[in-house]
Amino acid sequence: MSKLTIFSAPKPFTDPHIALIQRNAILSWKHLGDEVEIILLGEEDGLDGFAAENEIKHIRAVKKNSEGTPLINAMLTMVREVASAPILCLINSDIILLPDFTGKVISVLENSSDYLIMGRRWDVSISSPLDFSTRWAEGFQREIRSKGKLHKSKGSDYFVFGKQKFLDMPDFAIGRAGWDNWTIYSARKHGMQVIDATQDITIIHQQHDYHHLPGGIIHYTLPESDENLRLAGGKRRIFTLLDANKVVENEVVKPYPLSWKKIVREFEIFPVLHTSNLFLMDFFFYLTHPAKFLRHKLPGVAKALGIKKPKPDEEDGEGI
Repeated sequence: MSKLTIFSAPKPFTDPHIALIQRNAILSWKHLGDEVEIILLGEEDGLDGFAAENEIKHIRAVKKNSEGTPLINAMLTMVREVASAPILCLINSDIILLPDFTGKVISVLENSSDYLIMGRRWDVSISSPLDFSTRWAEGFQREIRSKGKLHKSKGSDYFVFGKQKFLDMPDFAIGRAGWDNWTIYSARKHGMQVIDATQDITIIHQQHDYHHLPGGIIHYTLPESDENLRLAGGKRRIFTLLDANKVVENEVVKPYPLSWKKIVREFEIFPVLHTSNLFLMDFFFYLTHPAKFLRHKLPGVAKALGIKKPKPDEEDGEGI
């Protein structure tokens, strides 16, 4: 029996660059060895042939929303039925995993019983197929560290969790904003160990544009992302890696390091985790974000004081 089941819903293989980076990513999972099972889901063009060519399990029929986008909870249900491993890893199909991924995950789980493992990614541009020959990852990892950029804590590209977790996941559309943030919120809400494994586990995101999406615009602005946000329960439940309560360093799980930013954030989300009172959620939020209170509630005063909305790269979670 496998120790870990990795599953994903790839994009169509029709665009040459998207096909390239998905092949790189999925073949890196395949090179993790016999302890790992891979399941690909969906009916996207080219997926049938790729899965057959590489002897990867493929589930075609997945429930979709009205826009034709696969639903993550439907994917989870189908994977639970066929997965041979007790541990699942939901991952984006452009993420390369290094050969030590499985061992790192298993070492974390030896000290964790109720867990969600995730971590930040390294962004890098890749324009050629990877050569998965012996010791392929050594030189590649050095290149990532020198040329890649560690992504901010706002997004998450992989989640490792027990097979029977997140049974209450709403009908989120995959590849749209909000579902990953809700997953972190739900894990914290249910008292799970939410583990930031960035320090120990290196994942690589291959950069790409968004012309495969409607209008060629980033998914944050799509109506499906708005619907995901509604299903998540609103902006207050948009959690990020800052909301982890554990970290893993040198294969040891530790409490999340205290900092002023972390203390303020835990104060801010206290009512989100422990009540359903929207007034309290907003009250605690605006206590910790007075500038946002002025911009959102007293825009005239904010304008008079010269308080402007920061650029997206200046503040994590702006507008949340």
